[in-house]
Amino acid sequence: MADLVEVTDTTFQSEVLNADEPTLVDFWAAWCGPCKMVAPVVEEIAEEYSDRLQVAKMDVDTNRETPSAYGIQGIPTLILFKDGEEATRIVGFRPKEAMMEELLPHL
Repeated sequence: MADLVEVTDTTFQSEVLNADEPTLVDFWAAWCGPCKMVAPVVEEIAEEYSDRLQVAKMDVDTNRETPSAYGIQGIPTLILFKDGEEATRIVGFRPKEAMMEELLPHL
């Protein structure tokens, strides 16, 4: 099982924006069907790239400030943060290969 970090509005700055490595944040909700589809793919990515990527999850139902600040309008939304800035964004379910095409140039 991959080591996924649960982040909140309170911990987002320290865990994501101030992280030493690129951090992929999965913005999700328990009721979201596509979020359930993307979760195993995100876990695979977390395991395979643990040496150069941190992966975090944020529940948008219990954390509203951060998703709002980043203009999240649909979930799942995955944002890769690098050096405190958004590097790329993936909205909706995509196969692992398509996700990696977006992520690898930034790792």
